Amino acid sequence: MTNEILRTLLPIAGWDEERTQGLTITGGTDPILPTSFRIGDTSTAALSAVGLAVSDLWESRMGRRQEVSVDVRRATASLRSGKYMQMDGAGVSTERNTVMGVYPTKDGRWSYLHCNFPNHRAAALNVLGVVEDRDAVTKAVAKWNAQDLEDAIIEAKGAGGMVRTMEEWTKHPQAAAIANLPLMEIVKLADSPPEALPEGSRPLSGVRVLDLTRVLAGPTCARTLAEHGADVMKITGAHLPNIGYQEYDTGHGKLNAQLDLREVKDMDTLRELVSQTDVFSQGYRPGTLGGRGLSPEELAELRPGIVYISLCAFSHMGPWASRRGFDTVVQTVSGITNRQGDLFPGATPGPQFYPVSAIDYLTGYLMAFGGIVALNRRVHEGGSWLVRISLAQVGRWLVSQGEIPEADLKNIPVEFTPEEIASWSTVSDTPMGKLGHLGPVLSLSETPPRWVRTSVPLGHHDPVWPERSL
Repeated sequence: MTNEILRTLLPIAGWDEERTQGLTITGGTDPILPTSFRIGDTSTAALSAVGLAVSDLWESRMGRRQEVSVDVRRATASLRSGKYMQMDGAGVSTERNTVMGVYPTKDGRWSYLHCNFPNHRAAALNVLGVVEDRDAVTKAVAKWNAQDLEDAIIEAKGAGGMVRTMEEWTKHPQAAAIANLPLMEIVKLADSPPEALPEGSRPLSGVRVLDLTRVLAGPTCARTLAEHGADVMKITGAHLPNIGYQEYDTGHGKLNAQLDLREVKDMDTLRELVSQTDVFSQGYRPGTLGGRGLSPEELAELRPGIVYISLCAFSHMGPWASRRGFDTVVQTVSGITNRQGDLFPGATPGPQFYPVSAIDYLTGYLMAFGGIVALNRRVHEGGSWLVRISLAQVGRWLVSQGEIPEADLKNIPVEFTPEEIASWSTVSDTPMGKLGHLGPVLSLSETPPRWVRTSVPLGHHDPVWPERSL
């Protein structure tokens, strides 16, 4: 079968239609799970693009391409891979904070409070003037107009937003700014000599990746690069909040070190790591790292030939460029939750999230795709490269693929079969215990994707590069 959505990604890599030869797609098409949005076909397109880019890199290394295959159902399951984890045979809780969610407002609308991180929860509770209690929050939100509450929470450095319809979002200034941007940009930052790939037996063997991202999208990018042989080091800080189960989900294949970038010595350590790396992936709001000497241009001077992958919530353009955001926030403000609630009402009234974290995982896969394309350009053209993307741009891409007709949204299973999940899963021995989890989705004819390192606790390793993997 073919995937029409993949055609929207071909120009990013400079591919023509013939590049899809050697790609096999199996497993049906949407709807796979209860949503009108094309989560199966978009995840298949993004992962197919990763596979084709990996094959190109293999050709640069070995002089031949590989056959690539993707299963649509397995790709869809990967959009909520955290749900399928077990630790020592017991399920891993993915429950959100009890006050996180959507609430009715005074003006008959709905407001979403993102409260998984303690600092964002504190911001919302301080604005509302209540303690951490669902009933108290419900009563407090009911006294606000939705737009006023959105403005107040953002002013307090929180996260969330007013639920909009898709039509309302198209008229918003931020949506207009995103509409003028491509899905993803791969921009040459500076000239430098071409670099051959390090020696090795896998497509990304010896390629070093620094992962300064959090939550799901950015960490999924680095996890995907690790699947194909890259040496990945996640850098976080002991003072930063985290959601434990997400670290299990996205930590496969990575070294894991901690640095406090508020300290001069730790910044010096990071710069030393950067000087020896190939890919730098970061998920801070635009401009945040520029004040610390870590902008794309500055790192291109420090390490000529670097590939700098930059992720943010709402893009580098428009009035919301510096706004905090997450998959669920983008769903909320762009009309996705409103539409999902109309078609698939929940146990409680109001807007609903789709049944996966599509924007997060799709963004991660697309970041990896862009990073691999840039690495291949470095092999042949040289140069330092910037790969730039945002959750909102990916949300727009997802919505722009159109919706499944309502007549086809009947009797859709809410879950995959136990046999499917078992066949897609594996078990890793980790320092925390035996972690059951989904394995890589892609199939490649010569170098099957795999992780050579298991998920580990944050800060498990020293911030020192080991010898490059072969």
